[in-house]
Amino acid sequence: MMRRLVALPPLAMLLMLAAPLAAQSHDHPPDKAGEKAKAKEGKPAAPPLTPMAAPVVPLRLPGMPQPEAPPPVDHKAMGHGAMDHGDMDHGTAPAEDAPPPARAMSGPRHAADAIWAKDAMASARQQLKKENGGMSTGMFLIERLEARVSDSAEAFLWDVQGWYGGDIHRVFLKSEGEGEFGGTVEDAEVQVLFSRAIGPFFDLQAGARVDLEPETRSHLVLGVQGLAPYMWHVDGALFLSDQGDLTGRIEAEHDQKITQQLILQPRMELELSAQDIAERAVGAGLTKIEAGLRLRYEIRREFAPYVGVGYEAKLGQTADFARAAGEGASGFALLAGIRAWF
Repeated sequence: MMRRLVALPPLAMLLMLAAPLAAQSHDHPPDKAGEKAKAKEGKPAAPPLTPMAAPVVPLRLPGMPQPEAPPPVDHKAMGHGAMDHGDMDHGTAPAEDAPPPARAMSGPRHAADAIWAKDAMASARQQLKKENGGMSTGMFLIERLEARVSDSAEAFLWDVQGWYGGDIHRVFLKSEGEGEFGGTVEDAEVQVLFSRAIGPFFDLQAGARVDLEPETRSHLVLGVQGLAPYMWHVDGALFLSDQGDLTGRIEAEHDQKITQQLILQPRMELELSAQDIAERAVGAGLTKIEAGLRLRYEIRREFAPYVGVGYEAKLGQTADFARAAGEGASGFALLAGIRAWF
């Protein structure tokens, strides 16, 4: 009886080795003829079947102790049923919404002060502010310096302005006037304005204006200047003279690029008065309108000659004053001039 038990283990090993060999011996080779037929028909041949090894079944011998099966898992004790999966919003959870670590905010506000002297750091911070928008810059713009040729006269005109300051506060200097070639200057004025940004595109301006011709007169100025929608440059102001006269002026222009250097600029200017000013030959209401179209070529960004056409008309009682003085109330003119800045 003991000899039979001793002989059983080698017999079991032989059976385990013979099982895979038996499985391989029953596999059929791939049908090469069928593959050739399919290839002739234009269809890809099926890949050959990979032989699979037969599963090894553990040998159970009578009288040998068998391992005990693990106890069944009690899923009720895990509390899966009490979990409310409906409240879990897996689709809308943010990918990264974790706050920064507390250590990132635990240090001092200016950690470099622990290494560098306070005077050195104050100078460095001032330089940083200057290099990132706090610096003061300036510009001088010759908007129009032109000659006008019409049926009645040959005239000249200037319209210049300059400013100096930062992004928020600036000081403006403006001047404009006109006259006739071979004659005298008919109108000339100078404005000194303090400007403060009231938004990304507009500045509020206040200051003083002095008329040099036709007679000296002072005005208080309150206006706005900036960039309106559709890239219209707008400049509007109210003027209160030392004689108590209230007048206004609105200018608007737009640069339409035809090429990178060729630019077409429509421009319009309106003048208004709250009362009649007989000594200035100005009536109440809308007193004058100017419209022009200028085509300029930028030889450089800073320098551009232009040609164009302009129309000017005096309206209402202002036109009556002009006719009474033997002057025309409206007319066209050919324009030629330069625009420059530095």
